[in-house]
Amino acid sequence: MPADPRDVLSRPAPAPDVTVSYGDHPDQIADLRRPAGSGPARRLVVVVHGGFWRSGYDLRHTDPLAVALAALGHPVAQVEYRRTGQPGGGWPGTLTDVLTGVTELPRLAAEALPGRVAAAAPLLVGHSAGGHLALYVATAAPAAVGGVLALAPVSNLAEAYRLDLDDGAVAALLGGGPADVPERYADADPRSSVPIPTRTVVIHGALDQQVPVGMSREFVAASRAAGGDIRLLELPECEHFGLIDPLSAAWPQITAAFRSLQEDR
Repeated sequence: MPADPRDVLSRPAPAPDVTVSYGDHPDQIADLRRPAGSGPARRLVVVVHGGFWRSGYDLRHTDPLAVALAALGHPVAQVEYRRTGQPGGGWPGTLTDVLTGVTELPRLAAEALPGRVAAAAPLLVGHSAGGHLALYVATAAPAAVGGVLALAPVSNLAEAYRLDLDDGAVAALLGGGPADVPERYADADPRSSVPIPTRTVVIHGALDQQVPVGMSREFVAASRAAGGDIRLLELPECEHFGLIDPLSAAWPQITAAFRSLQEDR
């Protein structure tokens, strides 16, 4: 296990096999990774990176995660999107980019990786702000999502605004607080849309200093009370970044939860 959990953010990893575009902007792209082995076509996995929606973070910090997921035998797409601090980022571009990317990527990946991508809705793996975006897409386009693995997701934007997570990250994304732009929170906040209509597993470390674990506890409880197919796995010895690190002690539990989403029901 790395001495500094943040090491995963800059750890070198193999280059992606191919990059595809789902729009005209340079950040409307996805890096694709071939699945390990030579088995049958399998469901695409779309990784949505975090970084509190800010331009200072991009898809590169999820390279180790994507490589490890591809090693499990799935084709993987790391979707990029416009972020706050960039033209077109924030409301609504950040959200519509990920929504468009997720809906277009099964076709694009099947064309780029012939014979390796099954004709099925993809699984979404989102971390932190990427977990929020994965939950948003599952709410906005449930037929386009086969399941969500949300890792320490920002699942309650109004609460994240109240807590001032990452020094105003939610206000930067939506252009203000809940009292300023209530219609944006109603559209973008997963907490206002429970239950999430897609099978979902939420994993959160009890030692998380970036996104409080209580947010996931409350979100999952509310979703289950509303009839959602969702469960929470709380890891008592894990912080924020171990959830995306294949070298962390949490990784076996991440992969077990990931496999549980693949089971047909």
